[in-house]
Amino acid sequence: MIMEEKELITTSVASLAYLGDSVFELTVREHLVKSGLSSSAKLNKAALAYVTASAQSDGVKKILDELDDEELAIYKRGKNHKTSHCPKNSEPDEYHRATGLEVLFAALYLQNKHERIKELFALGFLNN
Repeated sequence: MIMEEKELITTSVASLAYLGDSVFELTVREHLVKSGLSSSAKLNKAALAYVTASAQSDGVKKILDELDDEELAIYKRGKNHKTSHCPKNSEPDEYHRATGLEVLFAALYLQNKHERIKELFALGFLNN
């Protein structure tokens, strides 16, 4: 089922971030498995280079100029969401950018834009 834009607007940021965290994690895991890593210990260690708020924040900086107006609006909605929670190992700005990325990935997933997720992931996290 593809979610329409008006439905996305009424879906809570917290719900989108929750889903987006999983979408991002799945994207990372798919990339790592395809890279040839085979042991779960190696896979889990490698995943840490992508899934921290700091890593996600760095990746977002690389893709911001590549987002269209709709994607940028979705990202900003997530980034600007007020929360009292911030993990100990990240700065608030990093955490907010990471949340924006998760919301964006959730929205793209719900709109069935899986190729765009892969494209943005490659631009932000694979092209150094």
